[in-house]
Amino acid sequence: MNKSQLRKKILKIRKNNFNKNLKININNFISFLKININNINTLGGYYPSNHEINDLEILGLLEKKNFKISLPVVKKNNQMDFFKWSKNDPLKINKYGIPEPVSSKIFYPDILLVPLVSYDNDFNRLGYGGGFYDRYIEKIEKIKKVIKIGLAFSCQKLKNIPINQYDKKFRYK
Repeated sequence: MNKSQLRKKILKIRKNNFNKNLKININNFISFLKININNINTLGGYYPSNHEINDLEILGLLEKKNFKISLPVVKKNNQMDFFKWSKNDPLKINKYGIPEPVSSKIFYPDILLVPLVSYDNDFNRLGYGGGFYDRYIEKIEKIKKVIKIGLAFSCQKLKNIPINQYDKKFRYK
């Protein structure tokens, strides 16, 4: 099965298994951050759409703990950058129907939360196919180290995901 076929299959499974009452265990997430991450205060999240895991509660809690929060803004040529955002800030809808911040202040997150279509045990990920996150990770890793945390439901896990030279693994080194 090629990536496009896998993507279609997994998105259907995610939609059929989606329950808006499912939430990330925030206490476990915060504990993970405290144990594994020091001197980090900027986080790039996403505005959930298309039955993705909702990270807004995490972003709100971390903002209260003085983290600087940012969300992606899609640009030309499948590029994106992350811009400052607070839960009370206005958002605009992009061409994909996803809310984006209107801020002009670019942030380079220390931690990047990424919605996944699928993942495997080898830290490979399958996204929506536009390469937005792969390009962004390539760009930001030339500037700084970034911890990449993919968010997905267990029903989205595959044994193996086909990869190519442009795909970025989610293993932090």
